[in-house]
Amino acid sequence: MEVILKEDVNKLGSRGDVVKVADGYGRNFLLPRKLAIEATSGNKAVIEQMKAAAVRRSAREKSDAEALSKQFDGLSVSFTRRSGEHDQLFGSVTSSDIGGELDKKGFNVDRRKIQLHEPLKTLGEFMIPVKLHKDVTTHLKVVIEKAAEE
Repeated sequence: MEVILKEDVNKLGSRGDVVKVADGYGRNFLLPRKLAIEATSGNKAVIEQMKAAAVRRSAREKSDAEALSKQFDGLSVSFTRRSGEHDQLFGSVTSSDIGGELDKKGFNVDRRKIQLHEPLKTLGEFMIPVKLHKDVTTHLKVVIEKAAEE
């Protein structure tokens, strides 16, 4: 089955691409979620307009991401957590925690854009990559300090 992607799909293609997929994948996943439309002659004409709009939208998103990236320079996020021996945390700091702290500081960044492969489980300073756009990645300083014991 040939489909035209309406959104970027990981490991398949980007918006506007005409790709060949298995019938079940297209019919049961891509089409119901409005990620793709069937590749008919009429839809191919519509997709040209969508590509032009996508190029304009992508350029705008990239410029917004670059502006946000400049605001991230020198920004750090601090956490105070209880820890045990050898500076191991009781619990961890996850991308959701980092996203919540960024929201408090006025930055609306989706937690999925924070490229934290494993939760942070030790005290210290970490440089975490944040992928704001497919071409724009910045780094955020995360500091985890030991909580004062009672």
